[in-house]
This record gives sequence, structure tokens and C-alpha cells, in this order.
Amino acid sequence: MSAIEEVILRNDRRGISALKRYLPDDFCTQAAKHLLDNPGVAIVCTGFYIRAAGAPETDGPPGAVFIGRALESLGYAVTQVTDELSSPALKGAVPADRIVEFPIADDASSRHHASELLARLKPSVLVSTERGGMTRDGQYLNMRGIDYSPYNAKLDYLFNGQTPSVGIGDGGNEIGMGNLATEIPQFDTLPDNPAVTRVDKLIIASVSNWGAYGLIAALSLLVGKNLLPSGQEEEDMIRKMVDAGAVDGVSGNNIYAVDAWSLSENRQALEALHAVLATHGL
Repeated sequence: MSAIEEVILRNDRRGISALKRYLPDDFCTQAAKHLLDNPGVAIVCTGFYIRAAGAPETDGPPGAVFIGRALESLGYAVTQVTDELSSPALKGAVPADRIVEFPIADDASSRHHASELLARLKPSVLVSTERGGMTRDGQYLNMRGIDYSPYNAKLDYLFNGQTPSVGIGDGGNEIGMGNLATEIPQFDTLPDNPAVTRVDKLIIASVSNWGAYGLIAALSLLVGKNLLPSGQEEEDMIRKMVDAGAVDGVSGNNIYAVDAWSLSENRQALEALHAVLATHGL
């Protein structure tokens, strides 16, 4: 693996790094090139609702916001797409007119909404980070195998294979993990019934936010400019989202943490990516 992939797969608590053998060594760079090859309009999807807590989690939205900012700095028009139950994590971090709340609806209505949104925004690329993906039987399952389908909009229908796409996940149950749906059940710590929605380029990480930062780091190397947020900017973003109601995805508690990592522990991945960029003069 390259230095970026090594950073984002450190401290793997879920066994997701077992999947690295099925991906290119430079999967972040390949995903970044895919974005740069498709300039114009980007849709960024995120938001994972924690049913037991009645709130969205802190993993996903920070990475989505910073991906959006990086792409905007490169000239993309960016829209963040989530649903009404997860949108509180984005509000205040993204201008209201750049957030779309996709309806939580049945399959037919969801397909219609997806087609309508794609026709209206005409995206040149789709990015999903820590957004729950549909299983083969049409459910949305968390890492404990609990069905939270009634609380999740079917954003999968945006990923119909016609628009270039990138997916980021850390558990096997997110949009994009369909690329490895056959391999994921082979590992005891990963879901037996994984997500099946596919993307063109998949990024795996120990924490999805770290995967988002890996993508931004790879973009930075390709364009010759450091597009990463600072560690303080990331901490401030997480605090803002927690203050808006977001919760730690592991404990379900409204605390300043991401997947049970404290703010200081969490920022180490971002700082390590800055160190990688520094070796390249960025």
C-alpha cells in the first residue's frame, strides 16, 4: 500500500483492512484520479442514523463536508445529499441551499426522486462516505445486524452506474461495499449480509472520516496543493455536529468522539496525512 492507505487503515478495530487484498494498493489515488477525470458537478452523500440514539453519527458528515470543500476549491459545484433524520449534522456546516434532504420513501418513490435529482443537478460525479447501503433483500442493517430501514432514505438509487462514482466505508454495510459483497462475508468481524450497491472506485478505512481525508490527501498530491483541513478545523467541525445532536456511532452517546475515538486520538490520522503531504513539499 502507499503511505496514504497505510494511514487510513491503522488502528483497525473492525477488521476492514482484511479487504485491502482485493483492492489496488493505491485505491485512494485511483479514486482521486476518477474525480479529477470528471470535473463539474459533484453530489456528496452521507449520514448514518443511529436508531437506538435517535440521531445521526459523527462519522461521515465531517468527511463529507471537507470533501465538498476540497472539490469546491478545485472548481466543482457541490451538493450534499442526505435525509431529514441525518441532515442536522450538516446544517450549520454547509449552506442550506447546498443540502438536499432526500425523502425517506418506498422503492418506487425513491427511484423517482433519484431520477429527478440526477436530471436536475446533472452531476459529473457521485461520492458517498459512510452512507448505509442496501442489502440483497432491500434492507439497511447496522454493524449489529439491526434493521434501520424505516429511518434511512434510499440514496442507493442515485448510484445507478451511469454517473462516475466513489464510495467510502469502514464496515461493509455502506454504499460502495457492493464491490466486495462476495468477499465481505468471508470474514467473521464483517457483515454476513453486506451492502450490495456498487461504485466505480472504493475506499476502505478504519473510520470513514479517515477514508475521506485519504481521498483529499490523494487529491492534494495530484493537484500539488494541500487541500486537507487542519486538525483544529476537524475538531471544531465534530464539536459543532455533536452540539447539533450527532452522536458517537459506537456508544450512541452525544459526546465529542467518532467511532469511540476521542478528538485527540481521532485527529492523529489527519495529522499523519499532513505528514505524508509534507514529504512531498505540500
